[in-house]
Amino acid sequence: MSVFLLQRLGQALVAIFGVMTLVFFIQRLTGDPTYLLVPETATQEDIEAMRRTLGLDQPLLMQYLDYLGDMLRFDLGRSFVQNVAVTEIIASRLPYTLQLAGGALLVALVIGLPVGLALAIWRKHRSTNVLMGFVLGAQSMPTFWSGILMIMVFGVWLGWLPPSGSGSLSHLIMPSIALGLLSMATYARIARSSVLDELSKDYVRSARARGVGTGRLVGKHLLRNSLIPVISISALEISQLLAGAVIVETVFAWPGLGQLTVQSVQSRDFVVVQGIVLLGALVTIGVNLIADILYSVVDPRIRKGDGA
Repeated sequence: MSVFLLQRLGQALVAIFGVMTLVFFIQRLTGDPTYLLVPETATQEDIEAMRRTLGLDQPLLMQYLDYLGDMLRFDLGRSFVQNVAVTEIIASRLPYTLQLAGGALLVALVIGLPVGLALAIWRKHRSTNVLMGFVLGAQSMPTFWSGILMIMVFGVWLGWLPPSGSGSLSHLIMPSIALGLLSMATYARIARSSVLDELSKDYVRSARARGVGTGRLVGKHLLRNSLIPVISISALEISQLLAGAVIVETVFAWPGLGQLTVQSVQSRDFVVVQGIVLLGALVTIGVNLIADILYSVVDPRIRKGDGA
């Protein structure tokens, strides 16, 4: 198990270093942020002074080495625009994104897994056509479009929910549903395929021949044996939720990291974007690492095969 974890940790460190390097150099291709920070009447001397203040007058390689040194000291720097520590800015926005991602994941799991289970167990029943249509519709509808439709229907026409902003649980409902719909459809499809695969195995036929009921069969055998694909997709879906938060937070004016990312990219606030991307990479890699560990717990054959 220790060798398995060390291998995964080594891969995670390489991936984080690659993300840090890519985001640093790609941002520099977007242009000089100094021109967005100085007034229109600024002279060339004012522009050069601003570059020196921000450290942008140094050669690109020196800026990169300074950046790596700051990362080793766990220093994300200060925002070019706000002149506030990046850690403070991220800390003020992170709770909103966690609320949104948590709400979306709850929607995806609570709806997607039971729907997928129902589609597999009662696959020959006509009512499953309605459920399958719902899943396909959720999968095919773009996130921004579902968000706009909900704002128009429930926020403007019916007035049941606030159309934008934050502050109460009611503000969280529509963004969570909009962000969670695609993941819900993914969970439903994966759960359906996994359960169907288990239903075709000999132990299920033997259990049914012995008179084991559907409820007991599902609770005692099918759910556990169907967990690995669900765990696998969970790691990807959490990453997908973080990426989708950029769109949803913009549509609903939700003050999280997604909205901050859009604002920082537009203002070329390199340091803030670097901090957000690094945080996203750490979360994504961490979630995948946890998924790898869960694989080995649910099915020890994976761990043994990896170490072989």
